[in-house]
Amino acid sequence: MKSTLAKKEDVRREWVVVDATARTLGRLAVKIANVLRGRNKPTYTPHVDTGDFVVVTNAEKVKLTGNKEENKIYQRYSGYRGGLKKIKASEMRKRHPERIIQLAVKGMMPNNALSKTAYKRLKVYAGDKHPHEAQGAKPAELQ
Repeated sequence: MKSTLAKKEDVRREWVVVDATARTLGRLAVKIANVLRGRNKPTYTPHVDTGDFVVVTNAEKVKLTGNKEENKIYQRYSGYRGGLKKIKASEMRKRHPERIIQLAVKGMMPNNALSKTAYKRLKVYAGDKHPHEAQGAKPAELQ
C-alpha cells in the first residue's frame, strides 16, 4: 500500500455554510476548526493546508451553556499601562456577536503558520445573510 501526501497544487477548496442557531459554542468551534484545517478530508496532510472556506451565519444565536453568558469574560490589552479591557459575553453578544465564534475558533486552532492562513478563510456573520452566494457555498451539518 502506498501513502499519498497532498501537495499544495492539488488542494481543491470548497465553501461550506454553517448555521450557528442553537449550537453550543465550543462544540461548534471544534468542528469549524477541523474543516478550516482540512481534517475532515481523506487527503489531510499535517504539513499542507488542505482546508475549506467556512461561512458561519446566525452568530448571535449561538448557545452558551451554564452561566457563561454572565460569567465568561473576554479581555484584551491595548499595550498601555491600565489598558486592560474586560467585557462579559452578554455584552459581546450585543456589540459584536460574530467575535464570540471567531475567538472560540481561533482558540481551537494550533499556533503555527498554517493555521494562521487557515483562520483567514473563516467568515462569520451575525444574521442569516452573507455575501458569498456566488462561491456556491454548500450548507453543511457538522456532526
